Formats: sequence, structure tokens, C-alpha cells
Amino acid sequence: MYIDNKLTKKYISYWLAAMFLIISIMIVVGGLTRLTDSGLSITEWELFAGFLPPINSEDWNNYFNLYKQIPEYTLQNFSMTLNEFKVIFWWEWIHRFLGRLIGISFIIPLIYFTFKLGFKKLKMLYFIFFLICFQGFIGWYMVSSGLVDRVDVSHYRLALHLIIAFIILSLILWSFLQTKDLNLPTNNINNFFPICFLFLVFCQIIIGAFVSGMDAGTIYNTWPLMGSSYFPDDSKIIELFSRNIFNDPSIVQFIHRNMAYLILFFYVYLFFKVYKNKLIDFYKTIKIVGLILLIQIILGILTILYGAQIFIASMHQISSIFLVSSNIYLIYLNSNSSLQPSN
Repeated sequence: MYIDNKLTKKYISYWLAAMFLIISIMIVVGGLTRLTDSGLSITEWELFAGFLPPINSEDWNNYFNLYKQIPEYTLQNFSMTLNEFKVIFWWEWIHRFLGRLIGISFIIPLIYFTFKLGFKKLKMLYFIFFLICFQGFIGWYMVSSGLVDRVDVSHYRLALHLIIAFIILSLILWSFLQTKDLNLPTNNINNFFPICFLFLVFCQIIIGAFVSGMDAGTIYNTWPLMGSSYFPDDSKIIELFSRNIFNDPSIVQFIHRNMAYLILFFYVYLFFKVYKNKLIDFYKTIKIVGLILLIQIILGILTILYGAQIFIASMHQISSIFLVSSNIYLIYLNSNSSLQPSN
């Protein structure tokens, strides 16, 4: 995305930075919505009608009566009062409001900049807007899975919803970096390695969504062992090769733990390659990635030990935003180096 007008370039930079911040907040609020079991409190799509919250007792009773018709209420929350319902309602309403805000805040400036620069230079931003719209559809697709025959949303749909959010965030950050005049490195490594590292992190985010969706973080609250053994004693190793591998909370937590170890080992390898090839321009960035990864792992362990306590679990998700962002920055620097990669 080459833009020769410096003023327009600066405005796009500010806009993309603001979008990155809002979407980051959206991811955090989405995590809190899941942690507070609030995601099914609004049982209708309401693309436009739900823009404003309930303003009187009649509106509140209508929303509450709709909630009373789904399994989460009839099977689990049947003793819930209206005031208790309002708590979970607000989390979901804020989450949806942020979704609407993101859509509006993206399309209006995008149209303005299209008149200034033309469509061709902004094709990536239009693709991002398509993903934002698609994300809204996936959000409802996820919620709808919890309205019939179950008390939670599908953890598969939850994972899809979350990973699309991280893809959007990554593309916005990449576009933002393209508007900045960075001091790019004069050497690099094979781009396969940082991209593979990011792929592993994305896989871990998906597995983390499975853990969250099945409340798997509330079981086996010990580390480094799962109870009294490395492998969960309520499962069999053969189940790792089963088609239902991602439907077993114990095994999913086991995979999530071991994926973290794999990511750590891969980072050490990446760190070694940077220093072995004396890529001085990457020393600071690779150290930042490592620091964030260490914080992420520590928060993950604490999340397990404290049974997915809401504050720690939320901090664990926030740190994943920093981990992905720092890796995107690393890949961007590496991709725009002026020399051939070192082996």
C-alpha cells in the first residue's frame, strides 16, 4: 500500500491505529463475555434494532423472557433474577455494540480514503472490511449454536470466531506498519521460521478457544502434572488419535499445555538462529517476543492453578494479543529486509 501523500498517509496511520485498539478491546470484551457466561443473553440477531440498550422495564422483561426460552436458562440458570440477568446482558450488549462500532468506524473512513486514493491502493483494506462483516455473521452463527439443545455455544464456532478476530487484527497491524517509515533491517532469516512460529501461536489460540468453550481450564488445576500424572488419568493416550480428540476437555487441556511447550522450544530455536547469524537488527525484536511469550506462559500456568479465575484468564488472553502483534512486527521487518535470507 504505497501512498505518496504524506498527510493522507498520516491520517490512514492514525485511523488504523485506532481500529487496532478498538478490535483489541473487542477481543478482550469477547473473552470476558465468555468467562462470565454472558454470550447467550441476547437471543436474537438484531443488526439495527439492538443498537440501543433496553430503556424501560418492558424492554428488559422482553429480553429476559426471550432468554427464559433457551436451554441455558431452563437447565442451568432457572433461578436467575432480572437483576442477575442484566449483568450478563450488558457484557453481550457491549460486545455487540463494539462490533457495530468497528464496522461503522471502518467503512466510513474507508469510503473517504477511496475517493482520495482510489480503490486499487486500498484493496487490502476492503478485504479487511469483508472479514469484519463476515465476522459479524460468524458471531451470530456461534451464538445460534447455544440456543437449542445445549447450554453453551459450540467450541468449534467459538474458535472460528476468535481466530478470525486475530486475523483481522494482524492484517490491520500489517497495513498500519506499511504506513510507517521504519528503519528496516539490512539482513534477515528465512521467513519460513517466523511465519511457522506465528502459525503455531494461531493454533494455540484455537486450542485455547476449545479450552474456554468447554470450560476445560477449570479441571486439573495443577502444574506441571495433570493431577498426579503428566497425562490426564481420566483419559487414555489412544484417545489422542481419536476423531473426538477435541471434544474431551481433559485432552484439550493436555494439548494446550504441550502446545505451549512446543512454541517455547521453537522460539528458542528462532532466537538461536538470530544470534548465530548475528542479525543485530533483530536482537531487540526477538527479545521482546520472548519476554511476551514468557509472560503468556506464566499467565497460562496461573490460569490453570487458579481454575480460570476471570482476571487472570483475561490477562492471559490480553497477552496473546501482544504475542501475535510482536510476531507480526517481526515478520514485517524480516519480509522487508533488503538482503537475501541467511540459512
